[in-house]
Amino acid sequence: AEHPGDGLLGEEGSARESTTGRVWTIDPVDGTYNFVRGLDWWCSALALTDGDDIVLGAIYSPTEDAVYVGGPELPTTRNGVRLDAMPDTPLALACLTTYLHPSKLKHPVGEAYVRVASQAASIRILGSGSMDLTAIAQGKLHLFCQHSVPDWDRLPGAALVLGAGGATTQVEAGGVTWSLAGTPTAVAEAAEALTG
Repeated sequence: AEHPGDGLLGEEGSARESTTGRVWTIDPVDGTYNFVRGLDWWCSALALTDGDDIVLGAIYSPTEDAVYVGGPELPTTRNGVRLDAMPDTPLALACLTTYLHPSKLKHPVGEAYVRVASQAASIRILGSGSMDLTAIAQGKLHLFCQHSVPDWDRLPGAALVLGAGGATTQVEAGGVTWSLAGTPTAVAEAAEALTG
């Protein structure tokens, strides 16, 4: 209501064109399977972009009653308390978080994924990209590596990672676009592995 010219993009189908260049991207429930099954790893998430630039992200995790807010020019906080800057971690010591359907492992997508995953220290598939990215911003996980990620699953958490001193990028490999976010060294090494 206060910014009627801003655009909206929601996973559930909400859309409004922007006349200001700013767009609010919203995911009411990220981790729907987890939510339906009573697992704790789900959230509500939103991001604000201005053109191609991420301005901020905000994620609410109901099960921990925690609100995360951050962006490239806004240090990431959890319930108003600033997070420590994430320590840089190489891929060989990183815990990678992803989602990859097993049927894709024998395709070029899977081949690209294996080039990254085989270099990581550990892997987690937890079912909510935005929640995974809150964990990366807190230094609990180190690298998000997933292909074909829609903006509502990518932007809110990417903003938090950037606000905590991390890096993000997108890379073409295996015929799809991969989104990477995490510690700067792990992101750079994963990008090289995907394309190599």
